[in-house]
Amino acid sequence: MPATLRLKVKIFKHFFKFTTSHSFCSSRVNIPKTLNQLLNQRPPLLQIKQVHAQVITQSLLSHSILIDSLIHCYLSTNSLNFARTLFDQYPNYPPSILLWNIMIRSYSKLQNSREPIHLFRRLNASDQYSSVAPDHYTFTFLITSCTHQSSELHGMTIHGIVIKNGHVSNLYVGNSLINLYSVFCILDDACKVFDEMPERDVFSWTSLLGGHAKQGEITRACEIFAMMPIRNMVSWAVIISGFLDQGRYTDALIYFHNMLRESHGCFKPNEAVLVCALSACANLEALYQGKRIHAYIYKNGFTKRSNISTALIDMYSKCGIINDAYQVFNSISEPDVCNYTSMISGFSDHGLGSNALRVFHQMIAQNVTPNEITLLGVLKGCSHSGLVEEGSFIFYNMDRFWNIGPKVEHHGCFVDLLCRAGHLKPALVIAIKMPLDPDIVIWRALLSGCRIYKDASLADKIVAYVEQGYCSQFSGNEVLLSNLYASLSKWERVGEIRKVMSQGENESRPRSESSIGCSWIDVNGAIHEFRVDDQLHPHIEKLNDVLKRLMLDEMSEIEFCK
Repeated sequence: MPATLRLKVKIFKHFFKFTTSHSFCSSRVNIPKTLNQLLNQRPPLLQIKQVHAQVITQSLLSHSILIDSLIHCYLSTNSLNFARTLFDQYPNYPPSILLWNIMIRSYSKLQNSREPIHLFRRLNASDQYSSVAPDHYTFTFLITSCTHQSSELHGMTIHGIVIKNGHVSNLYVGNSLINLYSVFCILDDACKVFDEMPERDVFSWTSLLGGHAKQGEITRACEIFAMMPIRNMVSWAVIISGFLDQGRYTDALIYFHNMLRESHGCFKPNEAVLVCALSACANLEALYQGKRIHAYIYKNGFTKRSNISTALIDMYSKCGIINDAYQVFNSISEPDVCNYTSMISGFSDHGLGSNALRVFHQMIAQNVTPNEITLLGVLKGCSHSGLVEEGSFIFYNMDRFWNIGPKVEHHGCFVDLLCRAGHLKPALVIAIKMPLDPDIVIWRALLSGCRIYKDASLADKIVAYVEQGYCSQFSGNEVLLSNLYASLSKWERVGEIRKVMSQGENESRPRSESSIGCSWIDVNGAIHEFRVDDQLHPHIEKLNDVLKRLMLDEMSEIEFCK
């Protein structure tokens, strides 16, 4: 027990011993003052209840100061129900607007709670509370609670009341409204509130920035970010995560390094920003950049954070350095489900199914419950390593042992496991009889199995399923079908499919930047990005010259070998 808490307990014991004495009973005038002094020390819950009991037994419920202090103390210990009971039984005169505000604020922190709205209606509707008017704090907390609702209608209604009550020009109310409309992606209204604000701060700008980033309008988000007169850590986190969500990993790293350079030591990247930067490195396979960030994390004492450890494991795994990933994992004193899942997935992606299973068994032995992604990673590892028996045991016991019903993804991994091992017919049976509609990934696994094991008759049955509308929904299946028919020497069908592919390429399709064929390479810490038919790289002419020389050298070598 901490020393401060021990002292408080000692004081309370002394007080309650004193309350039973004759001298205490003969000086009742000091009871409310004494109790209030004890409550002002913000004691633990047990002592708060003891004071509450004294308030009841000494008939002090009419003392508003004591009730106010009790409500504050209960809220400080997250005992919302006790606080609400006292609030609802408040003495005859109405509670102050301060009490209304702290009650609304406490409920506003809860997801999907409509109690702030109910309290506000009660405040507004009753003649009993006509002397108590909502202030800008009331509306700030109320609008915040509206961001947790399933619809924006409550927030829009409150916005109208804010205008009617003359609080729309308040900075905090304006910030809450911008955040409200940004959460629900109503960016026109968010911009309108922003433009009409007589005063703005960094939170105003950041809320608007977050709305555009969330909506995927990353170009507009960049424009807002560039116009910001001042930025804080949250601003940088929003823009970096926005790039990450849009698959613009290089830009995410550029902005991360800009943040380090421009902060001038005023603030350091928080956990969320470091996780985003490591995720960008993982997707770019930028090992040098990832190691630099790891060194920064180690230097600044972030290594014990679970999310950081998970991101480091993922980064090293995707950069191909699985031993370093395992070293990070082993440095965690008490790995949680995220740490285990990241390590299992890393081993699985490297084709080390036995290692993935070993870590999974270690996880179970430590009484850490796996989640859906954990089991998906284990099944993937079994698939890549041909561990049919182990994978089958896990798949068929997911619901029994861990109360997790197999999803489409788990079925896909298991079908892939069977197909890779040559068990094509059982795999097809699972695909047909599974309780969920099989997705195209499952049919791809079956088609690949048929192509590898030259099973033409089974391939014809699968193709019948695929041609019933599946292949048109996903890219890449035309190539798979073409290769399948080519392996079966059905050249006429190969020609038909390639004709369809050619027509599809000529059709105008809206494509996001991240969907265009793209490759990255890390050269001495600098990320170079190349896209399909890219003519914008600053060294494109030199690159083309080198490529031509390589092609000529290869052609010469072929001719020499002849």
